[in-house]
Amino acid sequence: MTAAGAVERPGIRRLRVLSAVAAGAMVLVGCTSTAPEAADPAKASLVEQHQLAGLDARQVIDQLDAMPVAERPDDLWASVEPGQLVLSDPTGERAETVLAMPAEEFYLSVAPYETRTHDCYFHSLTTCLGEMSGEPVQVTVTDDATGATIVDETRATYDNGFVGLWLPRDLEGTLTITRGDTSASSPVSTGDDDLTCLTTMQLT
Repeated sequence: MTAAGAVERPGIRRLRVLSAVAAGAMVLVGCTSTAPEAADPAKASLVEQHQLAGLDARQVIDQLDAMPVAERPDDLWASVEPGQLVLSDPTGERAETVLAMPAEEFYLSVAPYETRTHDCYFHSLTTCLGEMSGEPVQVTVTDDATGATIVDETRATYDNGFVGLWLPRDLEGTLTITRGDTSASSPVSTGDDDLTCLTTMQLT
C-alpha cells in the first residue's frame, strides 16, 4: 500500500524489485564501487592494452597482485572470483575479459592488519589496499581434516598490503599469520562460493 491507501501499480512494484536486485549485486565486487559502462568493441582488448595477452589467469594474478601500487593502472579492474578472473574497464571503453581459474587451485589474498582494514569478498588486484605494505610475515595453512601442513613459509606482503596464497580447491583449513610477537588465525575454505579476499585477520 502507498500513501493515502492507494494500491501500488504492478509495474512500479517490479521496477523497485529490479532496482533492489541490481543494488545488491554491487556488494559482491571487491574494493570497487561502480560498474563499467558499455564497452566500445572497436577498442583493443584489455589484455592487449595492458600487455597481458597470452597469459593465463594465474600468471595475470601473480603479476598484478605483486605490482607496485604506484604502477597500477587506473583503467583496469581485475576481480578474482573462485572460478574466474574478471578483467573490466571502469571507463567502459573496452569489453570485459574473463579468464578461467586453474581447475585444482584457489587464490586467496590476505591482508593482515593491526589497526585499519576494509570489507572485501572478491579480491580486486588493482584497487584493494591493505595496511601492511612490504612486511615480513610467517604464513601457515593446515588442513583441518588431515592435520597436514599446506603452507609454512615466511613471506613479505605485497606493496598493496596483501599476501597471495595459491591453495588446493575444496580445502577446509586454518590460516595463521605471525609478525614478530603478534599473530592471528582464521578458518579458510576454498570452495566454489568462498571469498577470495580475507581482510579480517587482526594481529594481536
